[in-house]
Amino acid sequence: MDMVKAHFEVLDERFARVNGDEWMQRLHTGCRWTEGPAYFPAGRYLVFSDIPNDRVLRWDETTGAVGVFREPAGFHNGHTVDRQGRLVSCEQGGRRVTRTEHDGATTVLAETYQGKRFNSPNDVVESSDGAIWFTDPSYGIDSDYEGHQAESEIGACHVYRVDPVDGAVRIVADDFSRPNGLAFSVDESLLYIADTRQKPSHIRVFSVDNGRLSGGGIFATCDAGGFDGVRVDAAGRVWAAAHDGLHCFAPDGTRIGKLRVPEICSNLTFGGPRRNDLFITASSSVYTLRVNFSGPRI
Repeated sequence: MDMVKAHFEVLDERFARVNGDEWMQRLHTGCRWTEGPAYFPAGRYLVFSDIPNDRVLRWDETTGAVGVFREPAGFHNGHTVDRQGRLVSCEQGGRRVTRTEHDGATTVLAETYQGKRFNSPNDVVESSDGAIWFTDPSYGIDSDYEGHQAESEIGACHVYRVDPVDGAVRIVADDFSRPNGLAFSVDESLLYIADTRQKPSHIRVFSVDNGRLSGGGIFATCDAGGFDGVRVDAAGRVWAAAHDGLHCFAPDGTRIGKLRVPEICSNLTFGGPRRNDLFITASSSVYTLRVNFSGPRI
């Protein structure tokens, strides 16, 4: 296990006491492009995607071992763990969103909109009412590198919601270039969504009301490459993966600090018994460190 010096860069006094371990652990390396970290508290393990290699890997917290969780995997990208402890996955290759049941069976949650196949679902979150929200850029159909090259049937890249009662799929935002990471505020009154291909790449913030979105103004812009995965911590700060590490924003949109990472970051999640273990997928590797803040309680 490699150790990398942890560097918290303070840009605002509100970030002065945000820190953690002196060293980050590199849990695994040698992948082509890691993504979609999701932590399972009951099993004490982390799953993450190695998209171009079409596999999902599993890191066991109790042993430190990394093995194959699923291969082939339909070019999985983003994941989340729902409130019943099941894995919900964005399949870029299958162009669908699926759920892995406790017995290992696969349930398809969404694969078409008005009879047309999605582009390549990218990232996914669940709201407290059980609805599934996901982004659908075109990265998985742009080439054969992390999916299957194809023409878009829908013709645009949208954000969708899957109704928890009848499974109906509805567009909730239709004015994105390449919607990517998304995360709810702690009270779920806001939804943050990254748009990777805008120049500069930015995060927009929407008000949430009864399963519908309004607003959508720019919350923050990226000063290092593009934003990818997004998470919110228990204090309401917004964390976004970027090319130089993780960027941290106060709820008012001010960039208050960064956690520097030696590879291009794609995503992050919180885990561990107290939700204060930060897991980061970055280029070929997965990193972790214990921090003095935590993810929100679900």
